[in-house]
Amino acid sequence: MKTERLRLSGGTELSFTTAGEASRPALLLLHGTPNSARLFRAVMPALSQAAFVIAPDLPGHGESDPLPAPSFPAIGQAISELLDSFKIGPRFIYLHDWGAPVGLQIAMQAPEKVLGLIVQNANAHRTGWGPGWAATQAYWSQPTSENQGAATAHLTLDGTRDTYIAGVPPEVARRIPAEHWKEDWRVMNLPGHMDTQRALIADYGNYAARFGAIAKYLERWQPPALMVWGRHDTYFDLAEVLSWMRALPRMEAHVLDAGHLLLETHAAEAAALMLDFIRRPQAPAARA
Repeated sequence: MKTERLRLSGGTELSFTTAGEASRPALLLLHGTPNSARLFRAVMPALSQAAFVIAPDLPGHGESDPLPAPSFPAIGQAISELLDSFKIGPRFIYLHDWGAPVGLQIAMQAPEKVLGLIVQNANAHRTGWGPGWAATQAYWSQPTSENQGAATAHLTLDGTRDTYIAGVPPEVARRIPAEHWKEDWRVMNLPGHMDTQRALIADYGNYAARFGAIAKYLERWQPPALMVWGRHDTYFDLAEVLSWMRALPRMEAHVLDAGHLLLETHAAEAAALMLDFIRRPQAPAARA
């Protein structure tokens, strides 16, 4: 694996890690909050057997600089610049958490280049929101300072830890080293990173407003899809699994005994499923 930096057109720098031969189909791995490309450290060596794997630190995460005006469209543009720098054509896109708004933007801009979607605890329907989203939804509709405080109250060390282990059975949670969320918390407190978190929490409401357009994209193009879902996710409701399956009736779906950060405990299982999916001949996407 090789980690490099790309200077973006706006002047900030993007950190990214690659693995595998550039002649192979590309696999874009998109992490969520509060993570970085480090999330994929355990699966990249295996995936590089069949793909040219690209795992960026999203701007304002990991070692990537924050953007002056963070938003999901702006992050999507930054990742598009990265793909363009490698002249990436056909690609698989891994969607997870924050990575879903970014990855779906990239997919919808060039749907004919999408070889397949890999959905790992990524929300694209209103069914994914459980009761825990009430404060965030209130903030979207009434962006007062009080509502912002409630919607961002989880931006603490304890909240970062909960991303890893909240709702996860104790025997599974014990497999996750505390050092992982402590490192995420350290990085979240770098200059501009917490501002990025707050900005994206607000902008996620704008992403939700695009669910209709996303549904039309999925209906028209029917990209090949693999789902690998952690059933103990406290952020995205299990009903989201059925919504994805209705949108993509041919999607292969696996629900594992894991939490929101499935790769922390089930990397080997997920890598095997992803390798099989990438190596499988895919039918051309629909274009009706």
